[in-house]
Amino acid sequence: MATYKILLTDGLEENGQVILRANAQVDNNPTITADDLLKVVGEYDALIVRGRTKVTPAVFEAGKKLKVVGRAGVGVDNIDLNAAKAHGVTVVNSPTATTLAVAELAMALMLSIVRDIPRGDAGMKAGKWLKKEMEGTELWHKKLGVIGFGRIGEATGKRAAAFDMEILGYDPLIPADEIVKRGGKPVSFDELLAESDIITMHLPLTPESKGMLNAAAFAKMKDGVRIICAARGGVIDEEALLAALESGKVAAAGLDVFATEPPGLTALVSHPHVVCSPHIGAQTAEAQIRAADDIAHEVLAALNGKPLRWKVA
Repeated sequence: MATYKILLTDGLEENGQVILRANAQVDNNPTITADDLLKVVGEYDALIVRGRTKVTPAVFEAGKKLKVVGRAGVGVDNIDLNAAKAHGVTVVNSPTATTLAVAELAMALMLSIVRDIPRGDAGMKAGKWLKKEMEGTELWHKKLGVIGFGRIGEATGKRAAAFDMEILGYDPLIPADEIVKRGGKPVSFDELLAESDIITMHLPLTPESKGMLNAAAFAKMKDGVRIICAARGGVIDEEALLAALESGKVAAAGLDVFATEPPGLTALVSHPHVVCSPHIGAQTAEAQIRAADDIAHEVLAALNGKPLRWKVA
């Protein structure tokens, strides 16, 4: 049996490392720089990353022995898929591992902005009793527009349905009857914008989805709509969102992702009607254990020419 060398550049839960070490030589360097990666990647048969490492065309060019790149998580926008294909490198991910974690965070952001929980907490810690100033709104019988009705969109919709919300689903890649099976009411993009009380984004960043919620989209929404995004930074035009918040078109937003990360203390981040978190959608102990297990097995399968569950490229 061939002895493979695998490089981990963003860390991996110990359970995944145990699986890999039983089958290959593993080097774990979670702080490696982009320059240093280019110097050493040529020694490795496989590379496993999360979101920090950018697997650029230069990495594939330098990775003369690379057979597979694994993403411990869902999004692969930090991996140049065209370069992977050009160099004959397989790309795999672990798309199911973080579904529940992201869906639960979307619900947490939703509840936070309809009840203004961060403001109440900050007031209490400052010795203030803001009860009279904190009239919120309920999720009961509100229409939730889910943009992207894949695994995470479906999971978020199911949890929102438990609050007696009506779930509107838009996804150009999923047939209407499948959206119905997943618990949503299929609608067009414009219908979702016009009818939703709350809109939550659950789709990857692609040329088609970049800036999907822009000034024109906000203009079609209800006054006082609320926006949730725990998907990918860039699917919302942040300048347009800020303008919509300032005008009152958007009552509040809950954001876990940003076009630039970390974004710094921008006008959007510091806006009083925005609740922010630092891209923690997948950051639960359970999700990270599942992701490590899934990607370890998938990368080993790719190295050994076995069938793959989650081949991206």
